[in-house]
Amino acid sequence: MFLGSRNVRMVNLIFICLFITMTSFLIQKKNLTIWMIGDSTMSIKEARTFPEKGWGMEFAKYFDNTVSVENKAMNGRSTKSFINEGRWKQVVDNIHEGDYVFIEFGHNDEKVDKPAVGTTITEFKVNLTRFVLESRAKGGIPVLLTPITRRTFKGGILTDSHGYYPAATVFIADSLKVPLIDMFAKSKKVVSELGDEESKKLYNYVEVGNANFPNGKKDDTHFSPEGAKKMAELAIEGIKEIKLDLVKRIINN
Repeated sequence: MFLGSRNVRMVNLIFICLFITMTSFLIQKKNLTIWMIGDSTMSIKEARTFPEKGWGMEFAKYFDNTVSVENKAMNGRSTKSFINEGRWKQVVDNIHEGDYVFIEFGHNDEKVDKPAVGTTITEFKVNLTRFVLESRAKGGIPVLLTPITRRTFKGGILTDSHGYYPAATVFIADSLKVPLIDMFAKSKKVVSELGDEESKKLYNYVEVGNANFPNGKKDDTHFSPEGAKKMAELAIEGIKEIKLDLVKRIINN
């Protein structure tokens, strides 16, 4: 059947519209989950501990609606206790291909005087390796993060309280070719530049009379809302620096 030029143009237009629609569908971003495992510096806090906040609470706000953030970090946990309590199994059983697993431990692993949580450096490396390999076996993308610095000043100089645990994290990242965000180095730089007094604003320093802390609080490990936001910004900065595909899903905050 012969088609007039007008009909030909109409048919072509229909095909073009169909092509654009199908292409848009094919390139649509697939939903994914970021699993976060770690300790109290990352975890979601209860209202009764406010103004203390884990940096993972702020981190979740930086992504578009194709990303779900499952923050499974828990106060007081180490690589050892996170595994022994079955928390890791709950995560790994639910990882899907393309999901990310952000892994940050060290604050409690270094407490070797507490057998339930403390690990030797060798044990720490073994546990991190397990997280990495089991994440990959499920099609996940592990990302290692070194522990964030404590606010420990001596004579006006920020000192290191983490020992070899940050270096052990870097070692595993190098050995297994895992993306690494060096939160220890990043946070140490920020806190050092702020100095002894000014850096208190990033941590959970609370005046006497606070509803949750009537006697006040001086906490050099956990974060204030401002500190949690700053640490989340450092993590986002790290994602951009190592060029994870996840960067395409970051929104302005």
